[in-house]
Amino acid sequence: MSDGVDDVRPRTRDRRGRGMRGPGVLPAVPGTPALRTARQRFDQLVLDVVTPLDERWHRHLGLVEYAVEDTPMLPDDWGDETVPLSSLVRGKGQAPTRLVIFRRPIEHRASTRDELEAMVHTVVVEQLAELLNLAPGQVDERYGDDD
Repeated sequence: MSDGVDDVRPRTRDRRGRGMRGPGVLPAVPGTPALRTARQRFDQLVLDVVTPLDERWHRHLGLVEYAVEDTPMLPDDWGDETVPLSSLVRGKGQAPTRLVIFRRPIEHRASTRDELEAMVHTVVVEQLAELLNLAPGQVDERYGDDD
């Protein structure tokens, strides 16, 4: 028989079996999220692809705005056509050219992180090639190596 001292267990926060309470990962800098969302990771991926290409071709491209949107706005009568992965609107006058990458259609087609990176690279290179009136292989020699 015990004297009761050994039977006292420290109380845990998992009283009802719901798991740990609070964040699983503490941020390195207080007030900032420790983990990025899927949208933030995709935005960073697009930025990593666009930056070297834009630096290389900036003199020929002029002012280009790059954007990421979740999905394209399609008309009701779109039908069974495939959903676009990007949109390129050429600038007129003072309006800059705008290249929009659609996140969800690209993520839907890629099953791994490597496929996602390759698909974003391919889409951006093809759109810039169209804008420059060049073959995609001329815009980036790595084009075609992503497949």
